[in-house]
Amino acid sequence: MAKNKEDISSKWSEDWVPIKGILNGMIQLDNGEYVTGVKILPRNIFILDPGTRDNVIYQLQNFYNAINFEFWLVVADRPVDINVYLSQLQILYNNASNAVTRKLIAQDINKANMFMSAEYNVVDTEYYILFKEKKMDVVQKRLHTLISNLANCGLNSQQTSNNDLRVILDNFFNGGVATTFSGMVSVQ
Repeated sequence: MAKNKEDISSKWSEDWVPIKGILNGMIQLDNGEYVTGVKILPRNIFILDPGTRDNVIYQLQNFYNAINFEFWLVVADRPVDINVYLSQLQILYNNASNAVTRKLIAQDINKANMFMSAEYNVVDTEYYILFKEKKMDVVQKRLHTLISNLANCGLNSQQTSNNDLRVILDNFFNGGVATTFSGMVSVQ
């Protein structure tokens, strides 16, 4: 299939990517394949007792070794908006009755404002396991397997959402800067 002159001269790398759309937590490619997976919900295993932590790590090793299909482990930073948190702190500050409490809340407000400044980049780090497959029944089976086996490791996970996939693409193509992809289908 020949590309037209407009496609070849595009300065945007995402115009070269064979993405047909994002729908139902899956990226549909031009060749009919789907890219989807699971988002692993955060859990700090390093605050667990050593035995529990070692068990989680051992279970994860077994989990990764048991995956019998190609997959990608993706780490993506998602910008965090702490304006709601700042608003809640301001309400607490306004309702505080003693000076010590007001001083502590004011310190938290100042620290939050510092994180909002340009020199800090407040992000959540998110972890995904993605795979590519053409057959929808295989997609569903793999999703179920990943979620179940991660639960056996003591980790909660869920299928990627449309928004998760957009964040991953934004991180890959644009260093985390949100864009609008003209070829994307937006379904919430």
